[in-house]
Amino acid sequence: MSRRRPLLSVIVCLLLAAPLQAAPNKSKSLVGRIDNVLLDPQLVHGFWGIEVMSLSSGKILYAQNADRLFTPASNTKLFTTAAALALIGPDYRFRTTVETNGTLDKHGRLTGDLLLVGRGDPNLSGRELPYMMRTERNDHPIQALEELADELVRKGVKYIDGDIVADDSYFAFERYGEGWSQDDLVWADGAPVSALTVNDNVVFVNILPADRAGEHAFVSIKPFADYYRIDNRIMTTPVGTGRRIFINREPGSTTLTLWGNMPLDDAGANEALAIEEPAEFAAELFRQLLSTRGIAVYGSQRTRHTDLASLSTLTVTALAPARGGEEPQRLLQNQPLVLATHESKTLAEDVRVINKVSQNLHAEILLRLLGREKGTAGTVEGGLEVLRGFLNKAGISSDQVLFYDGSGLSRQNLTTPHAIVQLLYYTSQQPWGASFRDTLPVAGVDGSLAERFLNLNVQGRVQAKTGSLGGVKTLSGYATTDRGEQVAFSILTNNFNLPSKRMTDAIDDIVDAIVNDGVVKKEKKK
Repeated sequence: MSRRRPLLSVIVCLLLAAPLQAAPNKSKSLVGRIDNVLLDPQLVHGFWGIEVMSLSSGKILYAQNADRLFTPASNTKLFTTAAALALIGPDYRFRTTVETNGTLDKHGRLTGDLLLVGRGDPNLSGRELPYMMRTERNDHPIQALEELADELVRKGVKYIDGDIVADDSYFAFERYGEGWSQDDLVWADGAPVSALTVNDNVVFVNILPADRAGEHAFVSIKPFADYYRIDNRIMTTPVGTGRRIFINREPGSTTLTLWGNMPLDDAGANEALAIEEPAEFAAELFRQLLSTRGIAVYGSQRTRHTDLASLSTLTVTALAPARGGEEPQRLLQNQPLVLATHESKTLAEDVRVINKVSQNLHAEILLRLLGREKGTAGTVEGGLEVLRGFLNKAGISSDQVLFYDGSGLSRQNLTTPHAIVQLLYYTSQQPWGASFRDTLPVAGVDGSLAERFLNLNVQGRVQAKTGSLGGVKTLSGYATTDRGEQVAFSILTNNFNLPSKRMTDAIDDIVDAIVNDGVVKKEKKK
C-alpha cells in the first residue's frame, strides 16, 4: 500500500491539472476570444448575431444567432451592389440627354418642348471620380448640366417656344423607401430618389458669423440659391459662447428655418440638406442656365414622372441586356431629336462610392436600375424582385432576407448573419469578386473605416461594410488572419442602449479576435 500511494498521488495531480491546462487553450481559440468580448456585462442587454467562415474550406469557424433575423442597416448595400455588378455589369454607363419632339430651324428657334431626360446617373455633381481615399468635390457641382447647356448653344439654339421639361420617368415616382424615418428626410442621408439626380439631390448650406455680435449670421446656399426660401434666425454671439444651430424643413415645404447662435470666432458650418423634388429642382436650374447663355424660353418649366398606377400600361422587356439608358427600339416609333448627351463614368466606380462612404441615394438608384434593366419596371418592388432571384442563385433562401429598400435606411429590413456571410462567400467565387471586395472600406485606411482600427493589429487586413442606425451597429466583410487564413464575417447587433462608440469598440474587439487568432482546430458548429 505504501508503494502505491505515490503513484496514486501522481495520477490525482495529473487529473486535477488537466482542466487547468485546457482552460488557457480555450481562451486562446477564436470561440473563446469572441465569447470573452461578449461577456462584458454592458453588452448583454442587446442582441448579437455573428458568423465567421473560412473562404478556403467553407467551414463555419464561429456562429452565434447566425440564423436569427436582424436589422442590417447599411449592410443592405452589400446585397444591392453585388447584384448590380453581377447582373448589370461593372462597365455599364448612364446616359442623360437633352432632346425634343419638335424641330429646330436655321434661325435657332426650337418649336416644341425641350426635355432634360434623366436615366439614373447618380454623379451629375461635383464629386471627383474615381474615389480614392476620401470624398472629394470640386467647385462645379452642376458642371454636367452646364456642359449640356453649352452644347445647345453650339447647336445654334436661341429660342425655345415650348416648356423646359425635366423628365425622370425612367424610374417610377418613388422618392422615399418604406420604413424610412421622417427625421432622415431633411438631411443628405435621406435625399429623395429620382432618375434625374443633380448634386446628390442636396444643396450645401454654408453658415458664417456676422461681423458683430447681435447680428444675424450669414447663410448661403449652393448650388441654385433660389430653390429654397431661407428663414434665418441664427444670431451672432460674443467669442467663447459656443455654437448651437438648429435646422428644420417640413415635408413638402421649400422653406428652410434656421435658428440658434454662432460665436464671432467660429470658423463656420456647412450642412448638406435634401431638396424636396429633384426633377423640379433640375428644371428650374436648367432654365436658369439657358437664360444666362442667352437662350430665350417662352414657356414655363415642368416635370414628367411615371406614376406607379400607370406602370401596368407600359411595356418593358424583362431580362433585357443592359442598355446604358437606351430605350428598346420597338418602343421608339417617334424618336426624339437628341440635341446633347452626357455619359457617366462606369457603374463600377459608383459601386466603389456606395460602399466606401455608404451613399444611400446611389444605392437606391441601383435598386431601381436593377428593376428597369433586368426586371419588369424601374420601381422598388421591381428591383427587389430581381434581387431575390439573384440571392436565390447565390444560395440564400428567402426566409433569410426581407428587404424594403436598397440602402438599409429602412428599419423594416431584416437579414441573418449567415445570409451575409453566404453572400460574401458567393461573391468571392465570382469573376468580379475581387472587384467587389475592393469597393469595401479598408480598416484604418479609407471610407467609413478610415478612423477605426488605428491602434489594433488589423489595419489594412480587413475590408468590410459598416452599418448604423439608432440602436443598430453592423460590420460585415473579409479579413486575413495572422496565419494567412481568408475569412468572411458578419457582426450584427440590435437593440442596444449604449453610446455608439461603445458598440463600435466592441465590434472592433471581435474583429481583432478574428484577425489575431487564425485557423482554429475545433470549429464551433452552427
